[in-house]
Amino acid sequence: MTMKRRAFVLSAAVASGLPSFSAFATVADATQAIEKILRGKKASTGRVTLVIPPLVENGNLVTMKVSVVSPMTQADHVQAIHIVAEGNPLPNVVSFYLSPRAGRAAVTTRIRLGDSQRVRAIAQMSDGSVWQGEAATLVTLAACTEV
Repeated sequence: MTMKRRAFVLSAAVASGLPSFSAFATVADATQAIEKILRGKKASTGRVTLVIPPLVENGNLVTMKVSVVSPMTQADHVQAIHIVAEGNPLPNVVSFYLSPRAGRAAVTTRIRLGDSQRVRAIAQMSDGSVWQGEAATLVTLAACTEV
């Protein structure tokens, strides 16, 4: 009987007492991650546009674009953009930290998605306000679940 490397590492982590996690985060896990980002503030809807394909064949490579309406001046700019996916093993996918020198508040990247889910983009502004946008996607071949 041969054991795959990931299964061996996971069984070694469990045996050593390291905390384990389920294959997918729950909506409650994603909500908790968002609450940590917000730190008691309320996120307003708008100003943030998240573009993600509505149907994805392979969750291993999903192109995502986020833009935030902001003049990106010293007095008014985006400080951070956080991406939270409620169906991934860990809901915090990525965070981008920006300054006025970025010129515009827009990022493009590729992410892995563990299943069909809702993805949220949260933008923290220099004036202390928080804005969010979201998009849902249907993933036909899930990522993040190899054992």
